[in-house]
Amino acid sequence: MLAVVLTGCASNGQQSAPPISHTSGNWWDRWILYYVSEFLLWLARLLHNNYGWTIIVFTILVRIILVPLNAISIKSSTKMQQIQPEMDTLRKKYPGRDAESRQLLQEETNKLYKEAGVNPYAGCLPLLIQLPVMYALYDVIRRTPELQNGHFLWMDLGKPDPYYVMPILAVAFTFVSTYISQMSIPKSSQNVMSKVMMYSMSLLVGVYAIFFQSAISLYWVISNLFQAIQTFFLQNPIKYRREQEAKAEAERERKRKLRKAYKRLGRKN
Repeated sequence: MLAVVLTGCASNGQQSAPPISHTSGNWWDRWILYYVSEFLLWLARLLHNNYGWTIIVFTILVRIILVPLNAISIKSSTKMQQIQPEMDTLRKKYPGRDAESRQLLQEETNKLYKEAGVNPYAGCLPLLIQLPVMYALYDVIRRTPELQNGHFLWMDLGKPDPYYVMPILAVAFTFVSTYISQMSIPKSSQNVMSKVMMYSMSLLVGVYAIFFQSAISLYWVISNLFQAIQTFFLQNPIKYRREQEAKAEAERERKRKLRKAYKRLGRKN
């Protein structure tokens, strides 16, 4: 999703752009890009002008700031999964596509959300904050000579990775991050579309990473690696899967006992 937003800029990615200053023409340049650029240059000085590590530390700082919002998002997603059976029941109760049925379904759904303490929009908060950060970083790299000409390992940070290592890692970590998130979704709630999205978004990020600056690809790699680790610890999908399997086994055992009880009653009669 972040990559899609930046595609409109990709055609101009390698073109020169005027440097950023505190007197730049518009509010975005003066109050956002200028201070992001100054912060990155200050961070680079602390790291002995290693601009690759500057991007990595900047990315980790952004992700740490977003941890509380991600925790809220994950908590909301967990509650949404818990009330999924009730939501399916409501959809069966109001299957019609007329205006009245849709309105009743919406009212009942909102009531269910309120009772369960679910905010259906909470999952969008981290993404909405990351979008301007990503766009600002993209523009700052183009318009800050030190970053545009910076080097890290085998890469020129202002140019695409010539060996495609960052695009491959971007695909891998985007997929891992998405896969771990989906591990906590009940299998009954998963569909073909969610799996298609998981693969297609990972590939899409990789394709864009081929053409974007290495600094952006580095941001994607570190951000998705951080997201995967964070989701694993906050949501613990393995523990969740075990709990769901235990519940399913308990339900199967309950039904077996009921069948045995009915059989015994049938023999007595």
